[in-house]
Amino acid sequence: MDTFVKIIDEKLSAPMTKLANQRHLRAVRDGIVATLPLIIVGSFFLIIGNPPLPENWGITIFLKANAPAIVLPYRLTMAIMTLYATFGIGHSLAESYDLDGLSGGILATAAFLLTFTPINIPATTALAEAGMLTAQGVETLNLGVAGWVLPMANLGGGGMFVGIITAILAVEIFRFTDKSGFKISMPPQVPASVSRSFEALVPTAIILLLMATITYWLGFNWHSFIGNLVKPLLSATDSLPSVIIQVLLVTIFWAFGIHGVSIIGSIARPIWLQLLDANSLAFEAGVAGTALPHIGAEPFFQWFIWIGGSGATIGLAIAMAFFAKSAYAKSLGKTAFIPAVFNINEPIIFGAPIVLNPILIIPFILTPTVLAIIAWIVTSMGLVNRVVVTAPWTLPGPIGAYLATGGDWRAAVLSIVLIIIAFLIYFPFFKIYDNKLVLEENADI
Repeated sequence: MDTFVKIIDEKLSAPMTKLANQRHLRAVRDGIVATLPLIIVGSFFLIIGNPPLPENWGITIFLKANAPAIVLPYRLTMAIMTLYATFGIGHSLAESYDLDGLSGGILATAAFLLTFTPINIPATTALAEAGMLTAQGVETLNLGVAGWVLPMANLGGGGMFVGIITAILAVEIFRFTDKSGFKISMPPQVPASVSRSFEALVPTAIILLLMATITYWLGFNWHSFIGNLVKPLLSATDSLPSVIIQVLLVTIFWAFGIHGVSIIGSIARPIWLQLLDANSLAFEAGVAGTALPHIGAEPFFQWFIWIGGSGATIGLAIAMAFFAKSAYAKSLGKTAFIPAVFNINEPIIFGAPIVLNPILIIPFILTPTVLAIIAWIVTSMGLVNRVVVTAPWTLPGPIGAYLATGGDWRAAVLSIVLIIIAFLIYFPFFKIYDNKLVLEENADI
């Protein structure tokens, strides 16, 4: 066991931990995580505008009739998540270099926005006359407003990789001008806020000129180019083998006391968000929950795999709370059961402990792997809707699954079935662990 722990630590966990703490990846993680409140709250307006209620109910008819107005908070939060994430990435990365975080966030946002070409609404009439746009399209675009507008399609998850790249580029330019002294420095008597503004003038000019040259004068389409590059990665991630690999990595890290979701999430979350964003847009457009494009978005992991926390430890919590014979397991079960219902499982992971426990490590890795396979097959067969929103992670499993799938009661049933399966897998290993504790307690009497 000691040899195995040493191999894992030296060959796998240490390099992966170092990778997760790399400043650019850490900035991406911090910037995206900062948008989660907007994603969670904003996504609920998508459900309200498409209520999971019988079609003939008065409230359903009212909500659907007013859906275009109801979903506007969603359109300006989750649907443009990359705009917010870009600011967060720039802010975090700038601070890691001891630069002004606010300036870094603003420069990153500006660089990202300069990958878009605004559309002049009055000019759409000419497009319609040329046969490039229908009269209905003109009417939809105009909406009674004339002037320049920004196309929003790639402000959401679809533009996440462009946002990441441009944010890093902008802050690196900011850092270069600061380190090289190629900036406007003000006397000490000048207020700090004013001084920061002048120091950002040179990097701002460089970023605007560079991005404008690439996007507008050279005609480079950032979103099309990078979208084509990451398309194979998205397809590979949204597959059962990829889901299983992610589950194994997370649980193996946790088994050795390393926060697996933090490490894997730092790398995978931009892809998870793109998958979820595509599902949300399709759901808003009226696509049935079973026909949405992707399965392996982050809420799929949360509500069908990590039930009770990483390792699906809700099964172990039930066993401890209701079937333990040893005093220690009974006490731990009473303490850890309620947190486990709300997906908080540190009391079990470090209390049992699962970490470096050769008995409990096996079901800790095996259980979520089995749940992932079952949930994937059931979802791919269209028996349960695919996830469309991010529900608060502290909800009990069946409730979170119901909300994440846009109100599919079958998802709640699947969650309950998976909880039962998790209990059945954990139980024989728990009995071995519990009997061992009983023997130890009797030996001490």
